[in-house]
Amino acid sequence: MTARVLDRTLHGFRIGDPDGRFPIFSAEGSRHFPGRWNTARTPLVYASEHYSTAMLEKLVRGSGEMPPNQHFIEIEIDAGLSYEVLAAAAHPGWEDASCGVARAFGEQWALELRSLLLIAPSVVARMESNLMLNPAHPEFERLRHGLHQPVWWDRRLFASETTVSRKPRRAARVAQT
Repeated sequence: MTARVLDRTLHGFRIGDPDGRFPIFSAEGSRHFPGRWNTARTPLVYASEHYSTAMLEKLVRGSGEMPPNQHFIEIEIDAGLSYEVLAAAAHPGWEDASCGVARAFGEQWALELRSLLLIAPSVVARMESNLMLNPAHPEFERLRHGLHQPVWWDRRLFASETTVSRKPRRAARVAQT
């Protein structure tokens, strides 16, 4: 694949704990706990193209409990910066739980410094994209992000079946001919 140059400004969203072990806008977490697209030797900053996708990505990694002290930042990726889009169909298995195909691709992309930004589908929300930013790339210093702001989780996202009030549904009758 070859890198392209953005013809517009993109925005990404990242969620984390500003008082946690790793700063929100840092690749250190992915160095210690590699994600789908990286290994420990190729740490990346993971973000999502939409705030809601960033929330889903955080929830899918959670333990079913509301994450404490979560904040988000909006990342601005200016026109003129380099990017690459993963052609998912050309990389069967990228979505597998083993992450083998994705990690191999991401590591090669990062080590070759092919672009600042890798755009790939979200496994949890396939029609949305995740954004991986390579802090080793020379363009990384040109990124900007806003101040962190609290994430307000709707408690219904964490309600168990026993605590959710549901009306019983009647079974639909099927006419037999």
